[in-house]
Amino acid sequence: MNRLLHTLRLMGPGILFAGAAIGVSHLVQSTRAGASFGWELAWVVVAVNLFKYPFFEFGSRYALATGESLLQGYRRQGKWVLWFFLVVTVLTVFTVQATVTLVTAGIAQNLLPIGESPIWWSAIILSVCAGLLIIGKYSLLDKTMKGIVVLLSLSTVIALAGAWLKYDSSLVIETPHFDWSNTSHLVFLIAFMGWMPAPIDLSVWYSIWSLEKRKQQPEFNAQNSLFDFKIGYWSTAVLALAFVGLGAVSIYGTGQELPDGAASFSNALINIYANTLGPVARWGIAIAALTTMFSTALTCFDAIPRTLSQTTLILTNHDTPKKEQQYYWLVMAILFAGALALISFFSTSMLQLVQLATILSFLTAPFFAFANYHLVTSKHTPLEAQPQLPLRVLSWLGIAFLLVFCGVYGCTLLLPS
Repeated sequence: MNRLLHTLRLMGPGILFAGAAIGVSHLVQSTRAGASFGWELAWVVVAVNLFKYPFFEFGSRYALATGESLLQGYRRQGKWVLWFFLVVTVLTVFTVQATVTLVTAGIAQNLLPIGESPIWWSAIILSVCAGLLIIGKYSLLDKTMKGIVVLLSLSTVIALAGAWLKYDSSLVIETPHFDWSNTSHLVFLIAFMGWMPAPIDLSVWYSIWSLEKRKQQPEFNAQNSLFDFKIGYWSTAVLALAFVGLGAVSIYGTGQELPDGAASFSNALINIYANTLGPVARWGIAIAALTTMFSTALTCFDAIPRTLSQTTLILTNHDTPKKEQQYYWLVMAILFAGALALISFFSTSMLQLVQLATILSFLTAPFFAFANYHLVTSKHTPLEAQPQLPLRVLSWLGIAFLLVFCGVYGCTLLLPS
């Protein structure tokens, strides 16, 4: 028992990863995949999680072997690499935070229907996230995520089991299929893969969290980290399949469509589950959905300011703890304002915002995949920490997979709508 408790205490960054990853990619995109195509795109969940795996693991591998985050590793590969990361991050962070916050706001609005707008709810959610981070910083984030991820997992598994037990094939009136010649289907496929299980640049966040964990618990080593990461990573894959299943069992073939607005989307989604499983299930789905999205909003609101502040300080050679803390709060304030501004434009067209954010992430994935692979196989990583041949081969296949589907997306731009 003591050994089990000690192992649980050492877990942290992997759970934070799961909290950040299980969100839009699962609740919105995986559910839409199941609702639109049944189980046909389940292979996407398996393939993308498999081929992206090495590049996320390399984040912690490099950090614990060198005592540096991936940001410092990028700087060692050339200043231009870190500049590219900064530019891509600045171009996408407002979209990322706005997307996860807007989805969370829509669910909260349905769970607590007090008649306020998604923008008002978004401001509340961001304020709660800021308060949690100001009060407890990393340690509170670490402890909070463990409870949220456990609650999410239980709620989702119970909901899927209930849906399967009450599944009625007579409700299926049509069986739409994924069409590789359909431009809209291909665009959805790329968007689905963009945040499944997460954007590859989230590996930078994981490297930072690993170093933060070691500061608090010096015994957190490479072996602990690998176990922690695998638990968090593959949990996201299992839950993604569960959300595909919820969409496939509850919505697919019924002729019902999920609306575009944040509040209307979450309301329709929860109502469909409630109509299928019974009114009691509405609360289970709502709680699972809210915990999913709040965990993502919280982890993004911590990691984005932490990442941007460290990147800026490394580039300007002013990387000190005091400066980092000052920049952290400054970037958080800017992120708060920028995300709310973007939400005000997309509050009634959530799915467009989701598609924009996820496609941008997928198109930059090959660069970050190669950067991570190059770093952990270079002279900057100790030989004993470098990946063995099987993981290297999987990395090569992963980079090829990402490049092929970037090419597929490029072809869709040439196809007629």
